[in-house]
Amino acid sequence: MTRETAEHPGRGLPLDERITGALVGAAVGDALGGPVEGYSPEQIVERHGGRVHGVVGPWNGDAWRTARPIAPYHKGDGHVTDDTLMTHALVRVYATVRDHLDAYAVADHLVPDLMTNPRWIPELEAQALPLQRIFLAEKWLVARLHYGHVDPREAGVGNIVNCGAAMYMAPVGLVNAAHPAAAYAEALDVAGAHQSSYGREAAGVFAAAVAAACAPGATADSVVGACLSLAKDGTRAAIEKVCDTAGRYTDAESALRPLREAVTPYDTVGPDYRAPSLGARRPSRLHAVEELPVALGMVVVAGGDFRHAVLGAVNYGRDCDSIATMAGAVAGALGSPVPEDWAKTVAEASRLDLWEPAAALTSVTREIFARDVRRRRAHEEAFATLEGPECSG
Repeated sequence: MTRETAEHPGRGLPLDERITGALVGAAVGDALGGPVEGYSPEQIVERHGGRVHGVVGPWNGDAWRTARPIAPYHKGDGHVTDDTLMTHALVRVYATVRDHLDAYAVADHLVPDLMTNPRWIPELEAQALPLQRIFLAEKWLVARLHYGHVDPREAGVGNIVNCGAAMYMAPVGLVNAAHPAAAYAEALDVAGAHQSSYGREAAGVFAAAVAAACAPGATADSVVGACLSLAKDGTRAAIEKVCDTAGRYTDAESALRPLREAVTPYDTVGPDYRAPSLGARRPSRLHAVEELPVALGMVVVAGGDFRHAVLGAVNYGRDCDSIATMAGAVAGALGSPVPEDWAKTVAEASRLDLWEPAAALTSVTREIFARDVRRRRAHEEAFATLEGPECSG
């Protein structure tokens, strides 16, 4: 990276506004990226007569119910995808537990929520169980934890390695606002029920990125710096390479190809996103999920600006709903405003209150912080007693 953001729009932003910006921003990024997910930048230009600049309709128009490979999901027209459904589900777990989470909280609360509580699913245009919408890598949670009775801390082993856990870890970063190391550790624990290897690592680092973005005075570059201080193996290498490349650009259009080239050595999916290689999504210490480094790279290119970062992520293509979800969460936590017209359109189209989860998580976050302070002070007192009065000065 070669550039720091010139201004800090979120320097004095309070906690509730950062949480709202991150969660609403993630949902908006998700909805904008959904209709072009899986395609290349060139295909996106051909389909839409240029770059995507906001909410667009389904790739196959009115044939979305039957057109492969998307059927039967109505991706587009402002509909959020499973990224947002899972993020809101995790917020509900925090609202129930009202403390830090671990892998057992996933088994005890998240899985039952996915299995038993019908909700409006925008892409299905119907009331359904979230389990009926999530993909196989997320259905793994139910198969392993509910039916297989696997130790929650190890349930992620054997799943395909992808960004499935990372895509909904923003709430972990927000609960640990301004404390990236704590966010990283908690997300690794939570994600252990879902993912292993670099998929689990991406979850930890994404949570750390969101936590770092909440710090007063944070910039795109300070967020990346926090991520690099924690990330391991191929995930760290991919973030460093992609963000170093991103630092040479201020325009997402010109950065599309360079960012893809920078992440390619670490990405296991290969050039054809819909036909992954035989080596794709397998555990490795050398590789990384594509989505997180590219999302951070787009935030760097944009200098933290929400609109610029999210549209760059959307027009990158491939798994761009998840890339834009992550970029939107980080930019929103930094304090860059989420365009009101986008948020209103997505909320109305998805029939979701995008602001209620943020209010709920803000309340929980304050409770957890107060509890953390009490726990820390109790530890300090215990340690001081262990040291004895002669060391108290």
